[in-house]
Amino acid sequence: MTNTATRANIKSILLTGQKAEDITFKDKEHEKFYYLYLSKCRIQDVYHQALIYCLGISADTRNNIKQIFNIKTDCINTDCLREGWITSGSAKVVRLAFNLYCNSAPSVFEHDDVEEQLDEYGYYTVEDLFCCGYAPFFWEAVRLRYPEYCN
Repeated sequence: MTNTATRANIKSILLTGQKAEDITFKDKEHEKFYYLYLSKCRIQDVYHQALIYCLGISADTRNNIKQIFNIKTDCINTDCLREGWITSGSAKVVRLAFNLYCNSAPSVFEHDDVEEQLDEYGYYTVEDLFCCGYAPFFWEAVRLRYPEYCN
């Protein structure tokens, strides 16, 4: 009998054409999180793969996954960016995950003031997101999301 992680791994290979050993993980906890949570998603497409991969990069986002993404409803929660556990690094992880999942900057619309919207939008720029130690793993998330351009 195939376990859940193996089924998710098989689906990942089918969707992206990547083998598990071709995916670079930050550490064992990141890899374990990816396969566990991807297997819980109803849909296991490249959007979900990138989202779950991204959210697994940081221990903070792994530990607070239920505040970030509702697996049952398939909805992100932009309010999580205002939680006390968010650090500058975990905020980058969440914003990139949202961007790859939604093709947008969804938390921008949480603000009524145009100046605040512009400030929030600035946090989604490549320069702001990728200027950190997570950059190699962010590239991997982009590769998972856009396999047709990166493989």
